[in-house]
Amino acid sequence: MKTDIKETLSIFDIFKIGVGPSSSHTMGPWRAAQYFLASFQKKYQLNEIQKIQVFLYGSLAKTGKGHGTDIAVLMGLIGEDPVTTDTSKINEKIDFIKKNQTLQVAGTFSLSFVYESDLVFYFQKSLPAHPNAMTLTITLANEEQFSETYYSIGGGFVTKEGETSNQDNKLVDLPFPIQKAEDLLKYTATEKKLIWEIVLENELTWRDIDAVKNGVLNIWKAMKECIFKGAYIDGILPGGLQVIRRAKKINHNLLGEGNTNFSNADDWFRHIGTHKADFNSILRWVSCFALAVNEENAAFGRVVTAPTNGAAGVIPAVLAYYICFTPNVKDEDIIHFLLTASEIGCIFKKGSTISAAMGGCQAEIGVSSAMAAGALAECWGATPEQSLMAAEIAMEHHLGLTCDPIGGLVQIPCIERNSMGAVKAITAANLSLESDPKAAKVSLDAIVKTMWTTALDMNYKYKETAEGGLAINIPVIVAEC
Repeated sequence: MKTDIKETLSIFDIFKIGVGPSSSHTMGPWRAAQYFLASFQKKYQLNEIQKIQVFLYGSLAKTGKGHGTDIAVLMGLIGEDPVTTDTSKINEKIDFIKKNQTLQVAGTFSLSFVYESDLVFYFQKSLPAHPNAMTLTITLANEEQFSETYYSIGGGFVTKEGETSNQDNKLVDLPFPIQKAEDLLKYTATEKKLIWEIVLENELTWRDIDAVKNGVLNIWKAMKECIFKGAYIDGILPGGLQVIRRAKKINHNLLGEGNTNFSNADDWFRHIGTHKADFNSILRWVSCFALAVNEENAAFGRVVTAPTNGAAGVIPAVLAYYICFTPNVKDEDIIHFLLTASEIGCIFKKGSTISAAMGGCQAEIGVSSAMAAGALAECWGATPEQSLMAAEIAMEHHLGLTCDPIGGLVQIPCIERNSMGAVKAITAANLSLESDPKAAKVSLDAIVKTMWTTALDMNYKYKETAEGGLAINIPVIVAEC
């Protein structure tokens, strides 16, 4: 297990607002481009730039166009931020760069940029540190070069070559440092607290209580708006696969004629909660919530990395299910859910990986399902032991899940997998509440270790390369995004 690196991770590292379709292939490269320009400006002025080139390696090259890596890098170089950019204008901005062969560096300095030659995809080359690698190079007027290599390590996390982390959070002394699940259980036992309470104490190291609560609720607001938006848009997803959006149809069929128009997500959720909650309709609502998010993700919409973009629909779907079908859920309950989920995600990131390019889809859908399961169980009254048991059960049944996106797009099988991951999370939470953790044969730490060894054993073809599985058995012609 990868527990030698003592990372200090916040809930706001695990949950990040950004743009689809991929945290490792879109969000990470976008941030890398921003970091690169910031690093350059510590030594030089922007108007000293004569040329910018970008070189993409490994998985970033092989599925880069399908995942929007090229788009993300260019957006970062022109000074757009994934949290605030107008997603409806992305294609317009990229088309301008390609057509005019001009890059407005950091939004201030115009530079000649030829997309076909200045953005290079090395399909057969990889760098040793990580499959998701990119090098950015600036040539100055005097022919001097400034070059840096970055690795997008999953979940929107980026590291620069020669550094261990590009986290905004410095290494700090937390009151409850956690590397493994056993650490977390030790603290909940000695402090007589639930998981969310331990996580909150750690969060207060970085920011005050109001900032934590408002920040977490802002994360939920972004998730909620993404679900709502995705449930009211139909049509064909971009990229060439001709995938039809389905969330709107499910939403319409479940609401029935005359009940489909709502001005905001809160009213919509409240109305859903008044419906007869039979087993079949609940399953369909959970699928609707998950599909809505990941259809938005595939369309370059605004989503929350949870812990990745490819798995962005699982946690929002389970949390929406909890809110809609549990009486009297308050903001505090939502905060508790997300705090608990984030810590489970941190444990997986520290002990294994949340990068599909490293571990296949078990690292994305599997981790998000485990996060949702543990959080839901705790909100339903589970003990810390039962909550982590729920997380273990959810991951246990995602072990070995491959990443084989057809056409390199985050669409098939990715979108449906979010629905499946959400349903497994709910099932795992229910099972844990009916179980005695003392009788459990498998611990969460054991499943994290197993997931990592499985990732190491997995053939590279099934690690977000689009070179195996469905990606080669379903013949398609995919247009550029």
